Amino acid sequence: MELTLDKIDHKIIQKLLEDGRASFSAIAKEIALTDVAIKKRVERLKKRGIISNISAELNLKVLGYENPIFVQIRTEMSKNKDVIKRLKELDYIVELYQILGEYNLLAKLIVPNIESAETFINKLGTFDGILDVKTQVILTELKKTNTLPAHSLQKKL
Repeated sequence: MELTLDKIDHKIIQKLLEDGRASFSAIAKEIALTDVAIKKRVERLKKRGIISNISAELNLKVLGYENPIFVQIRTEMSKNKDVIKRLKELDYIVELYQILGEYNLLAKLIVPNIESAETFINKLGTFDGILDVKTQVILTELKKTNTLPAHSLQKKL
């Protein structure tokens, strides 16, 4: 079954990315459809797995947290599953990815201060199965968008 994202779906997604709290009626007014039509389309996008979640985006600075810290982690492949399980349980790790390259895991940390980050990263280095860690501290966010690439309209789903 081949489905496409049409221009209306794209506009609905864009509006929800800009403001996840936007009402169906507000979106409907901008797109010139009924709120019932918007609701049905959003439900269809959810059912197809295109929209998995609509959530709030926090301003971490206002809440007193440091900029995110990314930690590349190289593990012993034979212990990778155990390391991943342990990392998933750690509070400061808010995102964890398996990646290709010299390092095989990438963790995004949110910490209250640099001292906490240093203590946490040193602790990571003692985990059985972790061979090496490399940190990258975000100084300034230069670009972050809640948009889809323009070519996504032609993408077949």
